[in-house]
Amino acid sequence: MRIGITGHRGLPEEVAVWTRAALRAEVSRTAPEALVGVSCLADGPDSWFARTVLELGGRLEVVIPADDYRGLLPAEQHAEYDALLAAAAQVHHTGLAVADDQALMTASEVLVGLVDRLLAVWDGEPARGFGGTGDVVTYARQVDLPVRVLWPQGARRG
Repeated sequence: MRIGITGHRGLPEEVAVWTRAALRAEVSRTAPEALVGVSCLADGPDSWFARTVLELGGRLEVVIPADDYRGLLPAEQHAEYDALLAAAAQVHHTGLAVADDQALMTASEVLVGLVDRLLAVWDGEPARGFGGTGDVVTYARQVDLPVRVLWPQGARRG
């Protein structure tokens, strides 16, 4: 089972705690030998998902949006990004140089094309910028990819 992830960054701590537990519960439903997680490794749900896949014995694949993508991430995320990237069984590149909104959406489209289902840590609201979680969910649904939305009832994004 190939599972992808998309989700909001910068979540409030109580939502982050809930999300980590929900991701672990979802990922643990697939036997480790059959589990392939696909992530762009952004800070927040993308990285939490990737780490969980590895901890549960699954295989990680990474989609890199652009050559300069790492620099777009917060400095405190770089060590985790590097560790997860080093642990990846396969890395997919978009071929783009600059990590702008188009590159992020292109990477998400590549990710959607690689998986059997998508986990979305999504509040149901439109994306705040092109290529955000809402856009990724819309795209996944347009191509008939099953999407499982994970969001605590009544929670608000940061």
